[in-house]
Amino acid sequence: MARFIAWMNGLPDALVYVVLWVGAAVENVVPAVPADSFVALGGFLSGAGDLDAAWVAGGTWLFNVAGALAVYRLSYVHGAPFFDRGIGRHLLLPHQMERMAGFYDRWGTPALFLSRFVPGVRAVAPVFAGATHQPWSKVILPIAVASALWYGGLVYAGLLVGSNLDRLSAILAGVNRWLGIVAVVVVAGSAWWWIRSRRPPDASDDGPDDE
Repeated sequence: MARFIAWMNGLPDALVYVVLWVGAAVENVVPAVPADSFVALGGFLSGAGDLDAAWVAGGTWLFNVAGALAVYRLSYVHGAPFFDRGIGRHLLLPHQMERMAGFYDRWGTPALFLSRFVPGVRAVAPVFAGATHQPWSKVILPIAVASALWYGGLVYAGLLVGSNLDRLSAILAGVNRWLGIVAVVVVAGSAWWWIRSRRPPDASDDGPDDE
């Protein structure tokens, strides 16, 4: 991490902002991008260097939310047709899509809010919100509020440690460890639901008649 900090310090401030903002946006498409670490490091550089914490937090929030809403919109237009035919039809059967839509109709707002705190999961939730045609008003608010809290908190954590990079590394390691556990639980639960829900709802457990 020290080498990465040194590399970032060697860049013009404007370019550092762009790297942080673009990373926060791209995370919505490529979950492997470590946007959380980038943002916390941006806060660290604000406290130990010349960056403005308001620009770091505000820019990453704006770009992250914009990226999530762009994914949502693309899925709103193209998601349902994708899952209606071809490979998509085998990933989620029609009755599974109906159940997914029912879940989002009932729990979409809190689910989208909580998903913004979990790396990887936050990239997937807007996809299904769009594919199930959730209204814009139910999507933008939870994503915007949760992202503001999360990225604002990361920048604040970076500021708090001052010039203590080891402490920031320890904080990030602990946070990522717990978020990794949460992500595994969510993925495992989703896999369990996918397997259990493959059977059509009108399928009968009864065997053939003995008549």
